[in-house]
Amino acid sequence: MRRAPIPRPASAIADGVVFLLVAAFIFGLTAFARRWESSYSPNYEIDLSLSALPIYAIFSALRGLLAYVLSLVFTLLVGYWAAKSAKAERIILPVLDIMQSIPVLGFLPGLVLGLVALFPHNNVGLELASIVMIFTGQVWNMTFAFYSSIKSVPTDLKESAAVMKLSSTERLKYLELPYSAMNLTWNSVMSMAGGWFFLTVCEAFVLGEKPYHLPGLGAYMAVAIDSGHTQAIVAGIFAMALVILSFDFFLWRPALVWAHRFRLENNPEQKMTEPLIKTLVKGSVVIKVIRSFSRRKRYSQAKNSVLYNRLLEWMLQIEKGLKFLSSARYGSYVVIAMVLGMAIYGFGRLLLVLSEVSLASWIEIVRDTFYTFFRVAGALLIGTLWATPVAIWVAQSSKRLKWAQPVIQLLASFPAPMLYPLAIAVFLFLNINFQISAMLLMLLGVQWYILFNVLAGALNIPNELKLSMQLMKSSNWQQWRYLYLPSILPALVTGWVTAAGGAWNASIVSELISYKGQTLKASGLGAQISEAAEKGDFAK
Repeated sequence: MRRAPIPRPASAIADGVVFLLVAAFIFGLTAFARRWESSYSPNYEIDLSLSALPIYAIFSALRGLLAYVLSLVFTLLVGYWAAKSAKAERIILPVLDIMQSIPVLGFLPGLVLGLVALFPHNNVGLELASIVMIFTGQVWNMTFAFYSSIKSVPTDLKESAAVMKLSSTERLKYLELPYSAMNLTWNSVMSMAGGWFFLTVCEAFVLGEKPYHLPGLGAYMAVAIDSGHTQAIVAGIFAMALVILSFDFFLWRPALVWAHRFRLENNPEQKMTEPLIKTLVKGSVVIKVIRSFSRRKRYSQAKNSVLYNRLLEWMLQIEKGLKFLSSARYGSYVVIAMVLGMAIYGFGRLLLVLSEVSLASWIEIVRDTFYTFFRVAGALLIGTLWATPVAIWVAQSSKRLKWAQPVIQLLASFPAPMLYPLAIAVFLFLNINFQISAMLLMLLGVQWYILFNVLAGALNIPNELKLSMQLMKSSNWQQWRYLYLPSILPALVTGWVTAAGGAWNASIVSELISYKGQTLKASGLGAQISEAAEKGDFAK
C-alpha cells in the first residue's frame, strides 16, 4: 500500500526571513569593518537626518554585542575562579567591587589615549576604546551573578557530583553552568542594559577640550540633545527602542526559553512560550538542512575533531592553571609577588600624578564624595522599596511574566540619559531642586539592577515551598518573612552590589547636564570627574 505524502508547511516565508536576517547581518558587519579600516577620524560628523539612523543603529548594536561577548568570556573565567578558590576570592571580589564603582569616564582617558597610540592611522583604537567602555558598563553585574550562582549550588547536588566522581570540567559542564543559566541569562539582559545606559558617553565625549564622535545612536542622540533638534531626539528614541526590541526578539527571548529548561523543577504554571523568531523560521528548508546535517555529524565526528580536542585541552590547561595559582605552595607566592610588584609601581606613579592636585581640590573632592554617596544610598533605598515587591508579584504568575518581561526589558535597556531632557523638564516644572533631581536621574538607570536580580531569585523559589505555605494557611506577612525574603536575599544582595556600582557610574551623567543652553550641576564626585575630563585635568 502506498503511503500518503506527508503535508509540508510552506517554507517560502521562513526562507525569506532567514535570507533577510543573514543579508542584514553581513551588510552591517561589512560596513562596520570598513569603519575600522578607514583613516583615523576622531570627530566624525554626525548626520541628524533620518536616513542616517539605520546604519548608526547597526554600528551601536554591533558595539554592544562585541562588548557582551567580551563580558561573557570574562564572567565565565573570573567568576568561576573566584567561586572555586578561597584565596582568589579574597582578592577578586574587592577588586570587582571597586572596578564596577569607577565611572566610565574614569577608564576613558587611558583607554582612548593608549589604544589610539597603538593604532594611529585608522579607527581601530577608537572603536576598541568604545567597546571596552561599554564592556565596563556590562561585565561586573554578570560576573557577580555567575559567582553568586556557583556559590549557591545546593549541597545535595554537590554531593551527587562527588559520588559520581565528576571532574572539575564535568562538574562545570553538567552542574554549575546549567544551574547558573537562568540567573546568568537574566543578568545578561540587565548587563546589556547597563551598556546601553552609557552609550552616549561611549560614543560622544570630550577629552582635553577635544571632541570625539563615533558614528552610532549614542553620538546621534548627544548631538541632537546639544543642538536642541526635537525631531532628531524623538527619532533617536524610536531607533533605540527598535534596537532593544530587536535584541529581545532575536537574542534574549530565545535565550530565556533555553535557560528555563535548567530549572530544578518542572512547574507547568511557569512554562515559557516558544519564541516568535523560532516560529517564523521553523518551516525554513535552509534551517532544516543545517539541523539535519548537524545532528548526523555531531556524535560521529565531535570527539575526533581537532576543534573539540583543542577546546578540551584548553579547558584542562585552565583548570591546571587555576589549581596552580590556588595551591598553597606556589600560588600564594606568585600572586603576592605580582600584586606587590604592581602595587609598588602603581603607587609610585600615583604619587607623581596626585602631587599635582592642590589641598583645596582634595577638600572639595572629599566633600563631593559624601554628596554622591548619599545620592547613591537614596537611589538604592527607593529602588529596593518598589522593585522588590513588583519582582515577586511578577514572578508569582506566568501570565504576568509573559507580558511584563518584554516591558521591563525595554524600560531597563533604554539608555536613561536619552530620557534625561524629558525628566529634567518635569523636574523643573515641579520646581525640584537639582541636588535632589540628580538622585532621581541616577535612579532611572540603577533601579533595574535590583528588579532583575530579585526577579531571577524569585523565579528560582521551588513551587513546593509555595504550596507548603499555602497549606499552612500562612498570611501574606508570614509568606514574605519566612519564604520570599529569605529566598531572594542572595539575589537582592547581588542586586544591591551591582546597583551601587551602577549608581556611582551614573553620577557622571546625572550630576552635570547641559539642557537648553544652560548647565545644571549638582555637587558631587560625578560632576567633578565630568568637568575634569572635559578640561583634560587627568590628575584630578
